[in-house]
Amino acid sequence: MGCKDSKLEKNCDFDNKFSESTIKPVYEVNIPKMKVRKAPREKGRHRRTGTGRQTTVVSNPCSNAYSRAVKSKRKRQTDKTGQVRRSCSKTVYDPRITARYDIKAVIGKGSFSRVVRVEHRITKQPYAIKLIETPKGKEAFEAELSVLRRVNHPNVIRLIEVFESNDKIYMVMELATGGNLLDRIEAHGYFTESDAARVLQMILCGASYLHSVGITHRDLKLENLLYYHPGNDSRIMITDFGFASTRKPNGNVFMHTVCGTPQYIAPEIVARRPYTCAVDMWAIGVITYILLSGNFPFDAKQDALILKLVLKGSYNLSAEIWEEVSDEAKNFVQALLQCNPQQRMSAAHALKHPWIMEESRSPSSGRRKSTTLSAQGLPYTASQKSGSGWSVHSGKSVQSLRSGHRRVGVHHLKALETDPEIAEIIR
Repeated sequence: MGCKDSKLEKNCDFDNKFSESTIKPVYEVNIPKMKVRKAPREKGRHRRTGTGRQTTVVSNPCSNAYSRAVKSKRKRQTDKTGQVRRSCSKTVYDPRITARYDIKAVIGKGSFSRVVRVEHRITKQPYAIKLIETPKGKEAFEAELSVLRRVNHPNVIRLIEVFESNDKIYMVMELATGGNLLDRIEAHGYFTESDAARVLQMILCGASYLHSVGITHRDLKLENLLYYHPGNDSRIMITDFGFASTRKPNGNVFMHTVCGTPQYIAPEIVARRPYTCAVDMWAIGVITYILLSGNFPFDAKQDALILKLVLKGSYNLSAEIWEEVSDEAKNFVQALLQCNPQQRMSAAHALKHPWIMEESRSPSSGRRKSTTLSAQGLPYTASQKSGSGWSVHSGKSVQSLRSGHRRVGVHHLKALETDPEIAEIIR
């Protein structure tokens, strides 16, 4: 299916009635001899007969079971507008959604959105629905929606259809069940050069396609690269286009917005110069460095120091871990981590690099295992997996590889400009 805005027709049939037979007894209740007890002496809980004596109250032992059955029967309700309310999540879904998809579980939450796993009622195909609420949420995801409506590539997350109501947007998308690239690194512990090259080939194919249609992602990182399924032969998909930019109608390729993640941001953005889609290639260079070493190329305890290293292009390929990396792989990293964007490899050229072409075709072997985590002393703590801690166990990587929700803003760069050394570089 293409990525057009295929809204359902308004006259979509939707049966909002539920049969009384849905509540079935699961056991039989044997009613023992009824017990007689006095009613409590509370207001409204007892009454008196004409003789002044209290009446007795009969306690039915099956009343609790009946109460539970009534609550179970009310598990699914509808409101006045006909929208279905799920009592488990207290979320109201558009009847057009529930007519076509069976809601399974909430798998993610954001500031203005939540992601729900669903199943198509007819085909039984699983999908993910990103539910965007509030006017602010709509504005925030308008850029992502406009991009996803235009793209159709196996290495880019695919938009299936869109539903819009007065206060919500429902984006039905492919469901990726294999986790992200960082999850895979944590699970496997190392990447051979062949494995790394095959992963990069898929990333480059997706990036090349996006750039060819005038789209710059601007936030490529390990967490935004998803495996379609858990198998080793799974394809990788680029996702999360919240910061993506589309080429202007007048053909101007330059962008000016300050955005990105500290460890992956390109130096031209830090210097606040006009930039192009080459910023994505810098990020892919950072990803390549991580796959081959397990560390960030630009690593420090403070974001200001990271941005300073990025601006200077200061990274290390002479550490012990790089001694076993092939010269072709090192050359590939150097060709991407060029401070001058005009000298940086494009996605199309990177796909033709000898290291990518040779290693992506060769079977995975033990030659040069880039022991990215466990074997190189990079254990992950619980705080690191949540993206909230520094790495204190490893002398190699200062920060957790999980970047969390840290973003670069204009105020960060203005503060950086007060450094005389940085001011000299920017000039």
